[in-house]
Amino acid sequence: MRTTTEVIHDHLKKRLDGDLDGDLGNYDQSVVQLTGSGVYRGHDGVRACAAELARLVGEVEFVYSHTLIDGDFAYLEWRAHDRTVHVCDGADSFVVRDGLIVLQTIRYTPTPAPRQ
Repeated sequence: MRTTTEVIHDHLKKRLDGDLDGDLGNYDQSVVQLTGSGVYRGHDGVRACAAELARLVGEVEFVYSHTLIDGDFAYLEWRAHDRTVHVCDGADSFVVRDGLIVLQTIRYTPTPAPRQ
């Protein structure tokens, strides 16, 4: 069975590569995601949550700045930006059981990028 570290690192790699379908293998089929835009459940919920992020921030470059892992729990801070939108306060937390993500919380605020 994979460790929490292995699961989270694989999740981040697949998301950076744009491989949402591959990343679904890191999630339990009954995963719950809690976000500022609602509750998402299961693999269809992961897809819907990713679509909501894409709708709000588009095709941005993500930077993962801080990761903490303790047993079954993980915490991730991230930023994202492109020419039109910035996210400076992204934060996700995870619960990983039996090698799969069973709970994820997601928090971020998209803001317009400064005009240049």
